[in-house]
Amino acid sequence: MLTLGLDPSLTNFGWAVHDTEAVGKARCVERGRFQTSSKQLFISRYMDMRQSVIALVKRLGIKRVGCEYPVFNDLWSEGMYGLFLYTCEALKECEVDLVFFAPPQVKAHARIALDRPRVQGKLWVMRKPDMVEAARFDAGDVGTWNHNEADAYWVAIAASRFWSLLDGVTELNELNPVEREQFTRIHTFKRGKRAGQTKKSGILYREDERFFRWSVPEEDEQDG
Repeated sequence: MLTLGLDPSLTNFGWAVHDTEAVGKARCVERGRFQTSSKQLFISRYMDMRQSVIALVKRLGIKRVGCEYPVFNDLWSEGMYGLFLYTCEALKECEVDLVFFAPPQVKAHARIALDRPRVQGKLWVMRKPDMVEAARFDAGDVGTWNHNEADAYWVAIAASRFWSLLDGVTELNELNPVEREQFTRIHTFKRGKRAGQTKKSGILYREDERFFRWSVPEEDEQDG
């Protein structure tokens, strides 16, 4: 299965394609960045990125996508959210399936691949060089990687594992601890007003909120 990973950015929009059936360097089919200039009219930058996403999806025949969603209260969060919406609109137009991952979730997949140790009992902080190292390690590619491409590659890996679980290709007992936590988490409250209540917070239980099957015609979804 080919899965496209996206790391939206107005200056360096990272993307990477992961092949679940390949080994070594072939696991990363293609990778790259879409770039726009700050001198462009702001709406033109969004439109250019939107068209770049559509062109890439159509060229590669992609049907499964993962996308990192913006961190709010971060630098220029309004602008990033605007790009995020344009990206989602482009993917819906292409009728592909889409799943979202928060930046910490993406880093967790890369961290477990490198088996980073804890530091004073705390998880290793995955910075840009670590993400690049993890991408090189997984793909067996020691070439020059941009950190935006590396992030996109790990989004693609996380997404491919999620879609594989949803399709029934991967069984629950085959998930690693990070995947189980992110995909299938079910929490039962033991204290407070919600004691005894169960909340299904895993991505698997949050269709049309954290993942979308836009490859399925809406009438078919309603019939199902």
